[in-house]
Amino acid sequence: MHEIRRFEGECHRLFAQGLVRGSTHLCDGQEAVVVGAARALRAGDTMSCTYRGHGAVLAMGAPLDRTFGEILGKADGLCGGKGGSMHLTDMTVGAIGSFAVVGAHLPISVGAAFAARYRATGAVSLCFFGDGATNIGAFHEALNLAAVWSLPVVFVCENNLYGEYSPLAWTTPVERLADRVGAYDMRAERVDGNDVLAVHDAVARARGLDGPTFIEALTYRQRGHSRSDPAAYRPAGELERWLERDPILLHERALAGAGVPRERLAEIAGEAARAVGEALERALAYPDPDPASRFEHVFA
Repeated sequence: MHEIRRFEGECHRLFAQGLVRGSTHLCDGQEAVVVGAARALRAGDTMSCTYRGHGAVLAMGAPLDRTFGEILGKADGLCGGKGGSMHLTDMTVGAIGSFAVVGAHLPISVGAAFAARYRATGAVSLCFFGDGATNIGAFHEALNLAAVWSLPVVFVCENNLYGEYSPLAWTTPVERLADRVGAYDMRAERVDGNDVLAVHDAVARARGLDGPTFIEALTYRQRGHSRSDPAAYRPAGELERWLERDPILLHERALAGAGVPRERLAEIAGEAARAVGEALERALAYPDPDPASRFEHVFA
């Protein structure tokens, strides 16, 4: 979680310096969801996520330097600098990709689960998406098909209370998004998305069962929707209340209560800062792509 937080901070700085093409969508405050879920997976499992997916891809094990490289558009980035911030893929760690179109990856996650079932690999397909995606047609189609075919998908809704700039209540007629999946006769669970162990345990339970599961992880986006969004629409005091429940702070309190020395917790933060700093130095030194590479990996 510390590495992801530091990584996102550097992305924010790089964007302000004009070194990142396009926009960036940061996941500050949501680290516990992706870390807890990814740590419950096994080798061979797959994951897909949204454009706010830096943390999810890193949680799966993608290298820090090559992830920085992709966001910077470098030749040694995860996708050769062609994907950028919103299209991160690393199949070596099961990260099928982050997707820029809201809800577009849910059917792809169902397809990965179908492949695992067809090949009898025992793998599961983990799918992260936001609360806004539950209003998209692909969400309902994906859940319906996963339920009909009893596919091994773990749908994890990162409910950060906002769909882009709109509060959940403005766009969705129900408060509990987990209630929506009752129509698909699917197991559903609601957890504290800022508690990394609660998320881990929920995904671990889902992974051990046949068929799909829906997990609604309640969390909060500490920054605006994208780098051009100051999030002025938030009610006064809301951000401050959620900062008191920052996932890193909550887990540090839990670790300290379990007897982990404060000095060790400080060391962990320092180790993460050094790892991210060194990875960024390597990424900045990566070469730019050869212009001719734009003709590679195209169908026509």
